[in-house]
Amino acid sequence: MTDQAGPAPIPAQPSAGPLVPGELPVALVTDWLSREADVRLEPPISATLLAGGRSNLTYRLADSAGASLVLRRPPLSGVVSSAHDVLREHRIMAALADSAVPVPAMVAACADESVIGAPFFVMQYVDGVVLHTQQLAEDELPEPARPRAGYDLVAALAAVHSVQPAQVGLADLGTGASYVHRQLARWRKQLDRLGVPADGPLVSVHERLYAAVPVQASTTIVHGDFRLGNAIVGPDGAVRAVLDWELATLGDPMADVGHLAAYWGSADAGVDVPMSVPTRARGFASLPEVLGCYEQLTGRSLADLDYFIAFALWRLAAIVAGVNARARLGAYGANGQVIAGPDADDRLRLLVAAAEAATTAAGC
Repeated sequence: MTDQAGPAPIPAQPSAGPLVPGELPVALVTDWLSREADVRLEPPISATLLAGGRSNLTYRLADSAGASLVLRRPPLSGVVSSAHDVLREHRIMAALADSAVPVPAMVAACADESVIGAPFFVMQYVDGVVLHTQQLAEDELPEPARPRAGYDLVAALAAVHSVQPAQVGLADLGTGASYVHRQLARWRKQLDRLGVPADGPLVSVHERLYAAVPVQASTTIVHGDFRLGNAIVGPDGAVRAVLDWELATLGDPMADVGHLAAYWGSADAGVDVPMSVPTRARGFASLPEVLGCYEQLTGRSLADLDYFIAFALWRLAAIVAGVNARARLGAYGANGQVIAGPDADDRLRLLVAAAEAATTAAGC
């Protein structure tokens, strides 16, 4: 994880009480870690809200001895049921610790909301960079390392899809069957809750996708938001950890592949995601190359990829609509002004248009 160009450290709060947006009661957290996890940090201890988060809040804890941990907690308000279940996220990464999937080492989890006002978990800090944008990729990852980053990411996805859920204690992670139908229904309910017009393009695209869902050929662990912006990359391009498992469940692995393809930022995807993505930087493998790598590693057919790209773009638009609404409610603390800034509605319109175009391209 990285806090490059991030905000100044947030001071520890001396006592319990209402959580001020963007602040973390560090003294209470460190006391809990010492008492419950036998982890002792050396004061003074700072907490920095890491940049890039749009869902669960992520803080880096750093002490005077050079130790670093990472704490994850839900947003401050406007939480969608299950979408921000940090204890579930902790459980998933802990279960994957001995698999081929690169994840941070878990330290402890706390279900007692009296400690900081919400459940949370703590994990080891993983050194590296999270590449959210093309500019970050160009600035932080040398061009010779970029091919490896792309192929490592695909290898990590293949590893996720190769895990047998029952063997790692995750057989009950989700229903599994009819994954796309359930996802479309779930996010449609969120749109209804947000008051999105029933005759608007986001809802009409939903109806087209719902009527054309491909047969689910297999069931695996599905990350739910698999992309380079949710991975920690070393200077050599190695993917050191996959992050943000809050949407993970059991379902159709093609949903992850479609999501990765939609986010690849390449004209090869047919319809390009309308945002800055790291893989637009020169040197990354092309989309056909990484998809070919996935096919070789898994033996899985990508015949329905166009549909899953359209589904990924639609779901992303639905999620962004929810993020914009929660940001305006103060769910992301000080970062909310950035997330729900003057361009938020324009970005959402572009995403809806991309989803509509991709749905047409998929023949839906």
